[in-house]
Amino acid sequence: MSRRSVALVTRDPGLYHELAGLLRERRFPSVSLLPGERIPESVAVVLTSERECAEIDHPHVLPVAEGGDRRVLGAAIAHALAPASPTAPVVVGIDPGPRPGYAILCGGVTLGRGVLEAPESAGGLDIQLRHRFPSRALVYRVGAGDPLARNRIVNALLARRREVELVDENGTTPRGRRRPRDAMAAERIGTSRGVRVREPLVAAITPGEIANMQRLSREGSGGRLTISRSSAHRVLRGEVTLAEAVSQAIARGPAPGPRRESPTSRQPL
Repeated sequence: MSRRSVALVTRDPGLYHELAGLLRERRFPSVSLLPGERIPESVAVVLTSERECAEIDHPHVLPVAEGGDRRVLGAAIAHALAPASPTAPVVVGIDPGPRPGYAILCGGVTLGRGVLEAPESAGGLDIQLRHRFPSRALVYRVGAGDPLARNRIVNALLARRREVELVDENGTTPRGRRRPRDAMAAERIGTSRGVRVREPLVAAITPGEIANMQRLSREGSGGRLTISRSSAHRVLRGEVTLAEAVSQAIARGPAPGPRRESPTSRQPL
């Protein structure tokens, strides 16, 4: 039996070079073709641009949009090359933190790993995964550590009506540097059963966490301003990002200071 492979079928040179690099990096067996050329029987999945999709005669075509998450695309390719049971869900393990690590698994196989830009980015990851795995159930397993980041992740996923489990992180964090350690920890979280979460989570925010967020706002604005305590609270609750809070504070301008009387306006006693 011939080895299952990927066909890269496009006339777009920019897309070709980008996807060819992805296939080499992930060591996926591949063949390069032009639209209209015969696709070998060994090809399990075809990559092409969205506008060339209609020209491809193959049962499994992955149209590639500009700006999509290539790690999720890589996971979809890996799934096509080594398909799991038709009933196996796609399980996503997430290690919470300011930049959470994630791992995508299906049928005991790790399809991909990566790092999110922020806890709320879990919602965007879900959109990408639902697009790439439309026929699979999605289950998210989130580590129970870092309550603030954890809650923001869980709540973003619950807002999209996803199945979410909280997993005890004991024994899931490998030794070594923080990254790619986060993604490795996420893989271990994904393989551990957790407790189903059905309601949004709320954590108490301490004065120290608010002060730290204000410090980060000063650093992020180059010392130009410090966001208010209420804005810091909104950031910690995941209602806005720190960058958004800083931008809003800049747009509002400096807060008015206490009014001072001029010497000439004083009335004699």
